[in-house]
Amino acid sequence: MGDRINSQEFHLSLEQIAQASGSGTVRYLNYRDGIARIGLEYSGTAPFPAESTDFTPAPEAPDTLEAIWCVTLLSRSVSLSQLQYLLQFFHEQQWSLFAADTLAQRHDRTVIRCQIDGDLDFDSARLACLGVADELGVDLTIQASVTQRVPKLAGFDMDSTLIDAEVIDELAKITGIGEQVAAITGAAMAGNIDFCESFKRRMALLKGFSEQRLAEIAGELPLKEGAYELLSALRALGCKTALLSGGFTYFAEFLQRERLPLDYTHANELTFAEGALTGEVVEPIVDGERKRKLLQEIAGELGLGLERVVAMGDGANDIPMLNLGELGIAIHPKPKVRLQAPQAINLFGLDAALYLFGLNDRQIAKLGV
Repeated sequence: MGDRINSQEFHLSLEQIAQASGSGTVRYLNYRDGIARIGLEYSGTAPFPAESTDFTPAPEAPDTLEAIWCVTLLSRSVSLSQLQYLLQFFHEQQWSLFAADTLAQRHDRTVIRCQIDGDLDFDSARLACLGVADELGVDLTIQASVTQRVPKLAGFDMDSTLIDAEVIDELAKITGIGEQVAAITGAAMAGNIDFCESFKRRMALLKGFSEQRLAEIAGELPLKEGAYELLSALRALGCKTALLSGGFTYFAEFLQRERLPLDYTHANELTFAEGALTGEVVEPIVDGERKRKLLQEIAGELGLGLERVVAMGDGANDIPMLNLGELGIAIHPKPKVRLQAPQAINLFGLDAALYLFGLNDRQIAKLGV
């Protein structure tokens, strides 16, 4: 039989945490005024020679933000050694840890938010965080603390963001040209060829596809993990949502009508003749710059400054809108997009964005979504 698992809370300094030689799973971390309360699960001997208590219940609301920056760690599980690595990283970057609190402490998800003070360059800091994320196998984002609030407008890509598919590739598979079209899509999403040119080439290959079959496919499209939960939460919080897609209005409007609480949709029009696709395109094509322009126009119509706007996407044609507003969160992004987006989440679904809006699990649960 294995050793018994102990669950205890320890009250320590950051130095004591950094110097510990034992192991364990960090269930939560709350740090302020020089004292850390760390909830740890471990077997055998406790890693800290300090007094301990039972776990403290999760707080109703997150801590007040007082530092300039927030670095958020998102992981399925956080080990003590990973926490020590993160603290060492902060030290090497000359970032001062002002405070930390835990936004999620589930058995399949731990989210720890660290308030950081330091004279840093955002782009350099963002790339450094990506390096740590790769090293530890976690997500690690950085953002200005003032952006840790619920947005007033959120713009979303559709294919591989709100739905777990590239629609145009699915249509191509049915017609027997799946590999040919997928190769063009992949090159466009990776930023290797112009999106508008790739769109025209793919549409020409789909000439003759049945309109009736489109309706059948629409009902089969799988939603991305967390898509419904995020959009429902944003609606409950008073945030408007917009789908901005290089895909098709046919599917965007179906999602809005049948599957997701969306306020606006913009995508590319399909043209039919005798019940089949003509293979032609209707200008203007919704490419990356048009997505950005449309999101900016919606913000203007709502009387919103761009500081209250966020965007989420995965492909190269999402980069312009990801860099438009308050936050730009790449979800399961292509490598180039991950390097260029302000924030990136790889391990979780779209609902994980709620942590970057400053909500904890207890607040999210109260939304009833």
